[in-house]
Amino acid sequence: MRIQILSSEHIRPSSSTPTQLRNFKLSFIDERIPPSYIPLILYYHFNEHKNIKQSEISHRLKISLSDALVQFYPLAGRIKGQSLVECNDEGILYVETIANGSLSDIIGSLESLVLDNLVPFKSNGYVSSDGEPLAVQTILFQCGGISIGICISHQIADDCTLSSFIKYWSGMATRDHRDAFSPVFNSSTLFPPRNNPDFRPNFQSLSVSVQPGVKNLVTRRFVFTSSAIDVMKLKAKENSSIANPTRVEVLSAFLWSCCLATKVIEKSEQYSIAYHPVNLRERIPQLNEHSFGYLFQMAGVENDGETNWIRLVEKLRAAFRKIDGEYATKLLGEKGFELAKKNFMEIS
Repeated sequence: MRIQILSSEHIRPSSSTPTQLRNFKLSFIDERIPPSYIPLILYYHFNEHKNIKQSEISHRLKISLSDALVQFYPLAGRIKGQSLVECNDEGILYVETIANGSLSDIIGSLESLVLDNLVPFKSNGYVSSDGEPLAVQTILFQCGGISIGICISHQIADDCTLSSFIKYWSGMATRDHRDAFSPVFNSSTLFPPRNNPDFRPNFQSLSVSVQPGVKNLVTRRFVFTSSAIDVMKLKAKENSSIANPTRVEVLSAFLWSCCLATKVIEKSEQYSIAYHPVNLRERIPQLNEHSFGYLFQMAGVENDGETNWIRLVEKLRAAFRKIDGEYATKLLGEKGFELAKKNFMEIS
């Protein structure tokens, strides 16, 4: 499939960010996060009933994105150093392209590298020298469908923040304001930045380096249907002590067990540790689902030989529960910085 660039520009907020909001401080949790990008791709089939032209959709996406950036103003700024975003309204990179294929060709392909063509930045640990927190690429397919590829900086936001932004942008694009909300910017108040050199990310120790040195690396894309996940949840419920296993728990445990299976085949050491991010928004009263930032801690799970994925679900649940209200209270306390530092150092 050939993809051709139609235009490349920067979309700025539709109104200027007030002077008092120009310097956005990152939290001491944000400070530890590598500045690579989280990619996400949204797919939209052509709706024959509405019969809206791609050109009209494209125009509406740009206008609504500009409006959404007024509320999510740090995304239109530039990351400066370790602890600050300069909210200067320079805007986000917006690339519009056209493809000579069908949306179904992409969705049906299991080759993960194909997806790199659908996002503005490659998924190889790319770091923008311009400090752009956000970038968007749209692709107009011959079938009438559209894909929206989004890259957001790890350093400034997590998946929950990205989800909130997309929800807000969608509301602006469809003019549906029934569930209108405003993002909450209080993470740096709860977790004041330290700008501490020894708390910076140790890129050399990360499992996926910012500049990967491994050439013979193979990636694969795995698709789990909703019905398959429901079956897994039911199996875990019927064969474990957990009454309500989540999608995250069953899929994480299943993939972990698959990794352990390769160790059995290779007859290598069976001991393993899994680390999983745990969202802090549900554990701290001052936060809500629209709190902006990278608000998580890592839960570590040790395993010495267990390969049954259902037993691994139980291990994951036990680890997740350790990041509880008591842990959150300590994180908000005087020694919260040291606690967060210890949490991250365990995986670096």
